[in-house]
Amino acid sequence: MVKISDLRMREVVNIADGRRLGPIKDIDIDLEQGRISAIILPGAGKFLSLFGREEEIVVPWEKIKKIGVDVILIDLRDVTEINR
Repeated sequence: MVKISDLRMREVVNIADGRRLGPIKDIDIDLEQGRISAIILPGAGKFLSLFGREEEIVVPWEKIKKIGVDVILIDLRDVTEINR
């Protein structure tokens, strides 16, 4: 079993293009089912983080392909999935 605190320390990599998306920022939990429904990653940073709201990348649990010791592999093939 993996602790949520351990998940947040792992780098997330998109296997579709090899891009490193950074560590997990937050986790969306379905309280009724008692399961993680998505992981939330920080999006591209804004200029000095002063202008506008920071975009987030929401990755549904089904898109997670492998959770390794130091990396989480996801499969986001569509660019619009990344730019949500």
